[in-house]
Amino acid sequence: MQNLFVYIETEGGKVADVSLELLTKGRELATELGVKLEAVLIGDGVAPLAPELAKYGTDTVWLAEDKELAPYRTLPHAAIMCGLIEAEKPQICLMGATPVGRDLGPRVSSAMHSGLTADCTSLVIGDHKDPKTGKEYTGLLYQIRPAFGGNIIATIINPDCRPQMATVREGVMRKEYAAKAGAGEVRKIDWKSMTSQADFVVKIIERHIEERKINIKGAPIIVAGGYGMGSKDGFKLCFDLAETLGAEVGASRAAVDSGFCEHARQIGQTGVTVRPKLYIACGLSGQIQHTAGMEDSSMIISINNDPEAPINKIADYTIIGDVNEVIPRMIKSYKQNSK
Repeated sequence: MQNLFVYIETEGGKVADVSLELLTKGRELATELGVKLEAVLIGDGVAPLAPELAKYGTDTVWLAEDKELAPYRTLPHAAIMCGLIEAEKPQICLMGATPVGRDLGPRVSSAMHSGLTADCTSLVIGDHKDPKTGKEYTGLLYQIRPAFGGNIIATIINPDCRPQMATVREGVMRKEYAAKAGAGEVRKIDWKSMTSQADFVVKIIERHIEERKINIKGAPIIVAGGYGMGSKDGFKLCFDLAETLGAEVGASRAAVDSGFCEHARQIGQTGVTVRPKLYIACGLSGQIQHTAGMEDSSMIISINNDPEAPINKIADYTIIGDVNEVIPRMIKSYKQNSK
């Protein structure tokens, strides 16, 4: 049927943010291609989530619901996805680049001989002409992701095999309701015919989920430090400013690699993508690998001693000066004016 599939992740009766982000992007891509947007919902007690998926423009919700299907296990979910893809023949299948998506995506793509592009940061519809054969293709999925440690941006296409599969990083795409809600028609999957007893041999005896200790993705204010903070001790100024403002602390890859800060706070192509209301960049040069993860911030303030630093070009306000002098003065001024 050549429609667009999005695999929906759920936990605790809620849809994962990355799945809603993919539905938002999927609605855009499906409209451009003139096809339906279809969500695949597998689990236990997940049927009530279908109306929420419709708000994001979903035309069809494929539902497999049973206590045997939750929590996620590789074999049964992969068997159901493969069976559904074989039956419906979508042209595109998207999943989140999460632990679940990184486990499920490669297994499904291998079974379907379709290939997969992992950790995409952008998806676009475009055309392609093979330089060797001269064959022209239309309506291909451009799967865009950083490569070689984030030093280049690669655009990958799959002209002949279907479905075109990709996993997409959490936070790199918007999450918003569609201008017009989709029909959200629920269609049940005959999942028992797609699975075997062997798919359920692994039993989950005990399950423990560790909550994230650091979660900067949803922070309204972020103070981010770069290599220009000078040292781990110097980087503590970012934490001081963040504590004063009630903000979270982020970091560039250079700062993380230098041991100034833990990896969980890394922002950019090889870290997390954020869209805070206020982003304060301290001692950050603003290389594309970093700015790709924060350029959609509502307001950006740069503190840098280099007037020509790339970060200054995207900043709404720039403070030229030494971070070791500017940040303490900002903290002092804020405390004086907030009494």
